[in-house]
Order: sequence, then C-alpha cells, then structure tokens
Amino acid sequence: MIKTTLLDSNLKLRATTWADVNAVADLIYTVCEADGDVTIATTSEELEHQWKNSEGFNPEIDSFVVDTEDGRVVGYVEVFNAKDHADLNIDGYFHPQFKSVGRMLMERAVDHASLHVALAAPDVRVFVRSTIDGKDENGKRIHTDLGFSIVRYNWRMEIHLNSTPAPGAFPAGIELRPFDRDAHARLVWEAQNDSFSEHWGMVPKPFETWAGRRFDLSDFDPTLWLVAWDGDKIAGFSQNRYRAGIGWIGTLGVLKPWRKRGLGLALLKHSFGEFYKRGTTTIGLGVDASNTTGATRLYERAGMYIASEFVTFEKELRPGRSLDEE
Repeated sequence: MIKTTLLDSNLKLRATTWADVNAVADLIYTVCEADGDVTIATTSEELEHQWKNSEGFNPEIDSFVVDTEDGRVVGYVEVFNAKDHADLNIDGYFHPQFKSVGRMLMERAVDHASLHVALAAPDVRVFVRSTIDGKDENGKRIHTDLGFSIVRYNWRMEIHLNSTPAPGAFPAGIELRPFDRDAHARLVWEAQNDSFSEHWGMVPKPFETWAGRRFDLSDFDPTLWLVAWDGDKIAGFSQNRYRAGIGWIGTLGVLKPWRKRGLGLALLKHSFGEFYKRGTTTIGLGVDASNTTGATRLYERAGMYIASEFVTFEKELRPGRSLDEE
C-alpha cells in the first residue's frame, strides 16, 4: 500500500459516477490542449462508449475523480484490466492549474491496481503501465517517484498536404474493394489481430468490443475504410476516420505474406488522397516508436513527421512468468 498524499481542503477525491462523463471529457481536452495536442483528446461520446463497452471495467469502481468545492472536475484516473488481472493500464489526467492532484491520483490508481494481484494466476508476473505526454515533466517525476520505469515511446505523426498527393502503386494482384460492414467486419478484425500479433503490448480484443469502438460512434464512415484484397484474402487495411478536425489513420496493417512489397505505402498514400479529395489536408496517426515492422520508416518516407511523443512507464507489482509463456 502506497502512502497517499493528502489533498488540499478545498479538493475532494471520490469515485467516478456515470454523470461525470462530460466533465471528465472536458478535463481530458483541457489537459491535451495544455500539452499542445488536442487531436488525441477523447470526446464525451467516445468516453461513454469506452465505459460501457470495456469488458470488466466499471467507472464507479475502477476510476476516480478529484473535484473542487464548486463541483469542477480537476483530476481523473482509471485502472483497466487489459488481460487476466496481470496486464493492467492506468490512464490519468490532471488539470494544469491543479498539478498537485496528480501524485495523489496516481498513488490511488497504483493501490487499486494492486488489488488485481490476488486475482491473477499465482505464478504470473503482474505489472501496470501508464502513458503520458513526453513534455509532462511533472508526470515523469511522479511516475519515477512511485517506482515506474520507462519501457516505450510512442509518436503521433502528421503530414500537411499542400497539393494532391501522389497515388500509391498497389502490388500486382492486389485491389481495393468497398468496405461492406456486414460482409467484411469480422474478416478485418481477424486480419488486424493477425497483422499486429507480434506488436509490443498487443492484447487481442473480442470482436464485439473491437466493432463497437469503431462502428457505434457517430464519426464512423465506411467509405474511408480501405481494404486491400488478394483474391478472397485480406492483404492489408487502413481504418480511417476524422478526429479533432484532422484526418486520422486509426489502424493500418499489412499481413505477413504481403509485406515488403509496397502495400503499406500504397495504403498510406491512398488514405492521404481520400482525405485530400474531401478537403482535409492535415492527416495524423499514432505509432510505436520501436515498431519492429518498420512502420515509422514507412511513414517518414511518405512525408510524415513526429508531431508529439508519448512515454510509457511500467511498474512491476509482482514478479513471475510472462503471460505469453506456455
């Protein structure tokens, strides 16, 4: 149990309620705005959907807020069980004018995460991860003081188009077909799990969770989804959408048999072209800075640059074998 830092008398720590969703979304936007990148802010629609559709997560049990005497939410943190009570995630936001709440909320989150140790298999390593903006020096100090260590960096990359982008050349035998949700959704889900199977920290999501986070939101546009086919097999895909006023390449993947043939670059350039035709000239995406498939080099070749950097910290709660071990 970590010793909890006391709050100022005009601040109150409490469990989150469902009625807090708009206030928490506003806080997230404020924090992202202060960090200089609102494109990653979670909208109230997205947040409510996540609360309702994340298996095993209950915001009234697994998250906490800090509010002022007049009811203004100035801090939020959630703890999510990514896999088997052994792979845990913390996501926290602290108002820039109330940075003192950050340490207290992180202490509370680590204590809550520690409750999962007793629920995990007895020989499995239990750890918790937390990702913050790379410019957040206060957040870095808090994580370090609480025993976290840096394990990964992620980038948000971006491109600004001043003219019609050059079209991508698809490999011989590969063609794009219109995305049909009823016919193709489960196939794309399977293809995503396959193409990202070796990705660091990958935890496959059930189809219902994956589909809900894409199709049930108001910004879903099937005409922005690009699926590349080789006969009756999916070779690659780019799941695109709009986010915070820019084009967003949510998930781009190429399956192993079709890698190193230019398909990823073709999908990327075609995505640029689709957004440009619709009047969108700024396009972004997120990527693991240590991606083993060469994605970062691909994006740089396409003209994208690093707009923001994020740091992932990890704290071991109990040593043991990896979940990936048989």
